[in-house]
Amino acid sequence: MSVATYALLFFAAVVGGAINSVAGGGSFVAFPALLFAGVSPVAANATNTIALWPGSVASAVAYRRELGDVKRELVPLGTASLVGGIVGSVLLLRTSDHTFVLLIPWLLLFATLLFSFGGAVTGKITGGKQASLGVAVGAQLFIGLYGGYFGGGIGIMMLAVLSLLGMTDIHRMNSLKAVLGTLVNGVAVVTFVAAGAVAWAPGSVMILGGIAGGYAGAAIARRVEPRTVRRLVLAVAWIMTGYFFLRTYA
Repeated sequence: MSVATYALLFFAAVVGGAINSVAGGGSFVAFPALLFAGVSPVAANATNTIALWPGSVASAVAYRRELGDVKRELVPLGTASLVGGIVGSVLLLRTSDHTFVLLIPWLLLFATLLFSFGGAVTGKITGGKQASLGVAVGAQLFIGLYGGYFGGGIGIMMLAVLSLLGMTDIHRMNSLKAVLGTLVNGVAVVTFVAAGAVAWAPGSVMILGGIAGGYAGAAIARRVEPRTVRRLVLAVAWIMTGYFFLRTYA
């Protein structure tokens, strides 16, 4: 690969790590960059997970103060994340990406609608009561499976589930999202490395970029008014959804 290609991969990882720390969806920057660099789709998917995982850890560290407010939800949702991540990563190594790629726009649309209108919909369905933690654990298990398989957009999906639990503080939601994403991708990392599915040359460059972007993005987001961050989350979500519908079906 040329120096320019490595520079592109580093920049894509910085941007992807920053997006993941704020709204999720960094894979939609990093993954296409790997494909552009000539990495095969399955290897690009595995390498993308490896590259952005340290950034997720950095984001979780940056949000450590907010984690004290979500202790009740952390253990059950974290367990679901681990189980789902293991199953999804194994499925990726054993199946084709084709069918799942076709589903990605629809999954993103569902998650974006849920995050946009989840509070109002939940209020009507439950009569103002919050969704149970058990329902959220089931949803997180599916998100973990999806995240282990592909990973794009799980941040938005997790924020949607947390909104159904009645959470409204975007910083607390981001702190829990960062830890859950770290768990999902962490077990996927172990699986992909053990299977020899990672392209290490581009992956090493992207790891450095992902760490820088993940920590910087979280640190900046914590200093911004919550409504502003939520609007950014929604903007990223709708842009990604529209882009992938056009990319897949146009």
